[in-house]
Amino acid sequence: MKSNVAVTDYGAPERASSKGKAQWPRVPKLAISLISCIALLSLWEGVTRFGLVEPLFLPAPSQILNRAMLMNDQGILLGHVVASTWRVTVGFLLASLVAIPLGIFLGFSPLSRAVFDPVLSFLRPLPSMSWIPLSLLWFGIGESQKYSIVFMGAFAPSLLYVMEATKGVDPLLIKAAQNLGAKSKDVMIEVILPASLPQILSGLKVMLGIAWTCVISAELVAAREGLGFMIMNGKEYFQTDTVVLGMVLISITVMATDLLFRFVEKRILPWKA
Repeated sequence: MKSNVAVTDYGAPERASSKGKAQWPRVPKLAISLISCIALLSLWEGVTRFGLVEPLFLPAPSQILNRAMLMNDQGILLGHVVASTWRVTVGFLLASLVAIPLGIFLGFSPLSRAVFDPVLSFLRPLPSMSWIPLSLLWFGIGESQKYSIVFMGAFAPSLLYVMEATKGVDPLLIKAAQNLGAKSKDVMIEVILPASLPQILSGLKVMLGIAWTCVISAELVAAREGLGFMIMNGKEYFQTDTVVLGMVLISITVMATDLLFRFVEKRILPWKA
């Protein structure tokens, strides 16, 4: 009984002191983010409005918005966004459709991994820009060339992500399935794929951002539409507001595709939500 009284008496001042502290109201994170964005845009607008920075070097947000409205009235703004998004989607899906099954197979088979490892070691360090001259020779300046740049830029890293995810599966799960009579195909489909899927999707989400880098690189060199072409065209005519608008649209589009990817991920992996 004495010990209980001591604990109660000793803890009373702590509760009293905690009640005496000032409680700050909780502010939603979304509100903080909105306030931060408004403050940054206001500072940006003020810096250019008061002549601290020349609009040629850094156009004001209002100037960028006016350029966006003008291009939208001309009917060309949405076309640039759709063109780049479609190129990324096609190239990224093609890379994923090849990299996922091949990566699972290589991760499951050490012998096959040893055969393909020299090829992967050669392809992995090559940036997407290095493929542009060859892709122009092979495919010309059509859409196939843009798809190939996205494919080559995303394929090798995606394959490595899938391989590492497959190799990271608990070997006890594989042994248990094999002891129960599961064949190699069943082990890959029923054990390895579900166990490695969360890490595979995380890697593909990273590769989606890299795919956007690849398509912009391709559009900067040879394209008649797209956000990369829009940026390059603005640079040629010293339209800095067009250049910055293209950069803003790239960020917005990537964030939108990332949100869509997260939505799909929650549907496929509801336990991660």
